[in-house]
Amino acid sequence: MQINELRPGIGILLAGGLARRMGGGDKGLLQVGGRSILERTVECLASQLDGLVLNANGDPSRFDALGVPVVSDDIDGFPGPLAGLLTGMEWAAEHYPACRWVLTAPTDCPFLPPDLVARLAEPISDETIEAVLAGSAGRVHPVVGLWRVDLRRRLRAALVEEGLRKVGDWTARCKSIIVNFETTPCDPFFNVNTPADLVLAERLIAAGRLASEQ
Repeated sequence: MQINELRPGIGILLAGGLARRMGGGDKGLLQVGGRSILERTVECLASQLDGLVLNANGDPSRFDALGVPVVSDDIDGFPGPLAGLLTGMEWAAEHYPACRWVLTAPTDCPFLPPDLVARLAEPISDETIEAVLAGSAGRVHPVVGLWRVDLRRRLRAALVEEGLRKVGDWTARCKSIIVNFETTPCDPFFNVNTPADLVLAERLIAAGRLASEQ
C-alpha cells in the first residue's frame, strides 16, 4: 500500500515516560549530533504523515520550538505508552475524523528510517489487520507501529476497567503483523535509554555509520 492510500495518517510521538535510567527529564530533548532526538523524529516523520501530535505530561511549553501539538495523558499515574497511544488515537479521531490509522513512535530513537510509514503500511490492504509493528534483529518494537483508530474504545476499556499496562498484553489482543527492518548500517530502532546509549549514538554519527548523516 502506498503512503497516499494510508492518508490521512497521524503520528503520535510518545514522550510521556519518566526516563528514570537517564536520571529523569525528557529524553527527546537530548542532543545527538547537534540536534535533539525530537527534532530528528519530527523531521523524519513530518514528510511521511499528514500530522503529528506529541504525547507528553507536564508543562507543554518546553516543546514550543517544535511546532507540534502537545497532549497529556488523561489517565493518572503515568500508565505508560498505552495511555499515550489512546490519547493520540482520541486526538486524531477528534481533529482528523477521516483518519483510519495512527503511527506511534518513541522520542528516544534518533535514527528512525525515512520509509517507516511506507514499509509499515504495505500489509494493511488486509482489512482484518488491526496493527502493524516494526521489528529488527529478531526483536519486535511494539511502540513503533501503525494502529487502527477504531481500536480506541477497546483500548480505553482495557486501560480503565482492566488496568492493562503492558504493551505486549495489548498487542496480543490485536490482529497484528510484524514488518522487519534491516540493521545495516545501524538498527533504526536503537533507542537512547542510558547515558552510555547517548555516547554510542554520538559515536555512530561521528563515524559516518548512518546514511542520513552523510
